[in-house]
Amino acid sequence: MRPLKVGVFINLAERMMDGETPRWENVREMATVAEDVGFDSVWVPDHLLFKMEEGKPEGFWEAMSMLAAIAASTSRVELGSAVNCVTFRNPALYAKMADTIDEISGGRFVVGLGAGYHDPEYESFGYPTDYRYSRFEEAFTIIHALLRDGEVDFEGRFHSARECELRPRGPRPEGPRIILGTLGEKMLQLAVKYADEWNGWLPTRGNEPENVEPMRALVDAACAAGGRDPSTLARSVGVLMSPTGRSQPHVNRLHPALTGSPEELAEYLRDFAERGIDHVQIWVYPNTAHAIEEFGKTLELLDS
Repeated sequence: MRPLKVGVFINLAERMMDGETPRWENVREMATVAEDVGFDSVWVPDHLLFKMEEGKPEGFWEAMSMLAAIAASTSRVELGSAVNCVTFRNPALYAKMADTIDEISGGRFVVGLGAGYHDPEYESFGYPTDYRYSRFEEAFTIIHALLRDGEVDFEGRFHSARECELRPRGPRPEGPRIILGTLGEKMLQLAVKYADEWNGWLPTRGNEPENVEPMRALVDAACAAGGRDPSTLARSVGVLMSPTGRSQPHVNRLHPALTGSPEELAEYLRDFAERGIDHVQIWVYPNTAHAIEEFGKTLELLDS
């Protein structure tokens, strides 16, 4: 029996498909291959434009559009964004989009939310960078109420949704599961109060399983402070792994990928499960259909 869910992360950025820019046909192939070889879920990033000091600007395909297309091209895997930046979309419209993708997928969409962090893309697309938590809290209030209850009447400092309803509703009356990706104290409080799952990102911290420990401690402490049983808040992390022996260079703040034989990679995944992780989203390097297919060997061993 598989000890945890295993998802695949499909990068939508320029030059991230082994030096090439993924087109829609490449994304579709990677998603369908992932489903065929046994992945439990498919994830994409939600960014618009990276402007890193050490390199060229790097653009991305828009996440929700791609997720709708992936939903229509697959039949089994869960799908979502790790994670959607609430600032990029009107929150009531985002809830509408999420419920619509859940309809297209037949109830397989997962709402992953975060506050974002890369100021240059905010500035390039005309989004504000101030009061980041306050803006997130208001947006999340609207999104959560619409997805859970189907309606909201809210007037805030930054966002409003007056007598707003989701009509028609998607396939799940209670809406999709909600994941919050954060380590911030206030954001963790929201996760403890409202979320179904917490998400962390290891490629910028070190991909080894032991690096989840300080993150898990923060989540456990937030649960204790908020009076929530930690076992009721699922835990997921993004991890960079290579089934081909090639390791991601240390660029853009990313640590090298975990490499090894299928048996060794399966052991890494078992280690994550033993450390309380319920779901991993694997950025397979190189991010190609072939590498995703190769990772199927690890999934077979994990299931045995």
